[in-house]
Amino acid sequence: MPSLATLQAFAAAVESNDHVGAIRKFYAPDARTQENDGAPRVGRDALAEREQAVLASVAGVATRRLGPLLLDGDHSAIRWRFEFTGKDGKVRGMEEVAWQTWRGEQVIEEHFFYDPQQMTR
Repeated sequence: MPSLATLQAFAAAVESNDHVGAIRKFYAPDARTQENDGAPRVGRDALAEREQAVLASVAGVATRRLGPLLLDGDHSAIRWRFEFTGKDGKVRGMEEVAWQTWRGEQVIEEHFFYDPQQMTR
C-alpha cells in the first residue's frame, strides 16, 4: 500500500509534465498499463519508452489534475486533463481517469479510462 506522500509525489511529477520520470520512479519493473479495452503494455522500460515516443510526437503537453487523489489500500484513482499541442500548433484536450493498483510504494497496474471521441480540437 502506498503512503499518501508517495501518491502526492507521483501526482506532482505528472503535473510537472515529468511523465517519463514518474514512470521510471514510481512504477514497478513488471508494471502493466492498459487503455480502455486495449491490449496491456508490460514492463516499466517499455512503458517509459512508449511515453517518450508519445511526447516526442507532439510539441508539448499541459497536465492538470482534476479533483482529489483517491487512495484506498492498494488502489488509487486520479482524474487528469491533458492538453496536447500538436506540431501543427493545434491544441487537443482529453480527460481520463487512471485506476492504479500499487504493490508497496510502486504502481504495478494502471488502467486508463477515457472517451477517445472526446478529444477536443
